[in-house]
Amino acid sequence: SLNQVNSAKMSHTIVLLQPTRSPSSRTFADFDSLNAAVEAICALFENHLKQRDPTQANITYTLQDLLSYLDGLGDLTCLVYQGSTQSYKPHNREWLKQKIIVQLQRQIQQ
Repeated sequence: SLNQVNSAKMSHTIVLLQPTRSPSSRTFADFDSLNAAVEAICALFENHLKQRDPTQANITYTLQDLLSYLDGLGDLTCLVYQGSTQSYKPHNREWLKQKIIVQLQRQIQQ
């Protein structure tokens, strides 16, 4: 619904990321919206691909490549601000993957 789309655009989101199995690799980033967080996660994967093959001019990948990368991270969760309760609601990797799929499908349809 339109309300859900607007709330996704406006919900402050904190992404908690652990790229490797090592707890010392833990980091976080915050975004003005869930959509911005999803875009940043996709960009993180694209940067990973560029680092793996820096000579490649154009990066191409499938949705399955992206989802496999996310599954391979040590940890990935997010906290999304809920205006109704004025608190942050935690979401797991699977929830985040669904949001990424929805956003990528929207981009393809545009």
